[in-house]
Amino acid sequence: MNPLEVTDTETLLSGRGGWLTSEVVETLARYPLESVDTEFPHHGRAVDSPEGNPRPAERSPVFYGCYDWHSAVHSHWCLVRQLRLFDGHPDGAEIRRSIDDRVTAANVETELEQFEGGGFENPYGWAWFLRLAAELDAWDDPQGAEWRATLAPLEERIRDLTRSEFLTQERPFRVGTHHNSAFALGAVLDYATGVGDGDLAAETRETARRFYAEDTDYPLGYEPLSWDFLSPALTEASLMQRVLDDGEFEPWFESFLPDVAERPREALPEPVAVEDDEDGVALHFVGLNLARAWCLADLAVALDGPTATVLEASARDHAEAGLREAFTDDYDGAHWLSSFVLYLVTRHHGA
Repeated sequence: MNPLEVTDTETLLSGRGGWLTSEVVETLARYPLESVDTEFPHHGRAVDSPEGNPRPAERSPVFYGCYDWHSAVHSHWCLVRQLRLFDGHPDGAEIRRSIDDRVTAANVETELEQFEGGGFENPYGWAWFLRLAAELDAWDDPQGAEWRATLAPLEERIRDLTRSEFLTQERPFRVGTHHNSAFALGAVLDYATGVGDGDLAAETRETARRFYAEDTDYPLGYEPLSWDFLSPALTEASLMQRVLDDGEFEPWFESFLPDVAERPREALPEPVAVEDDEDGVALHFVGLNLARAWCLADLAVALDGPTATVLEASARDHAEAGLREAFTDDYDGAHWLSSFVLYLVTRHHGA
């Protein structure tokens, strides 16, 4: 099922969601709204002793649903973004009640305890939380302002940890899963520019340059490397397109992905087929197709000529492949894929 099917490629890939119908918006809210309050199944952590293992909702009373903390965070982002972008949301009242029940000062105080060691959810969960904070900052809504104020201690902690523990890392992680540095840097840059933190934006750009400016000859053909839901190569290229100055990006791209620059039709990957597996991990490939789609679409806009044309065609193919599988009732995918769909179709909307 693909409720977002459109024939206009430019509309689909534009990242501006004004064309979405109320029925589609309701579909995009369905799974995150159910999942944010679904405590089990839940991803377990290392057990240090047989004593005192609290329930997820006791340890993380705001973000306990959606199987894991980061998915709960970006599902809240997904719901808040829909409220901000789409007036008269058909599930607006239920979304507000659901979030309001969890976002309390006492619950946030408990959430803070998880970050005392500094490494919890670094960097993927941090990236999505900062994106949620930026969404609340951009939203002109009294209740949204209350949620932002309540979450402010957690925002401050994660922003400080991002500066001290993530941006100071010696090297990037070039993986297609949660530790991908380029994806997190893009989200931090979104946050910094959105809330007007010029110093953090500058630090993020400097880290991106330090990590990636000298990269060459990336082996795109090796992807996916495992159960990836991000493309290390395309996520990095998309980030550097935002970070490099005018005139810098095209030569960097030609050096980074020379095969794509020279013969894009042969060098670009095909959408990844989703296989059956017992653990549901193969649904990561649905996210990978969606993530490739938004990277390819933005790279097509940044480049010219035949390369841009082929990039756009590949973006369309990946978007269509991802959207065909994204609206699954399988909780292994349902607890997180709506956020990737919403990001694809609204990433440049209402900024």
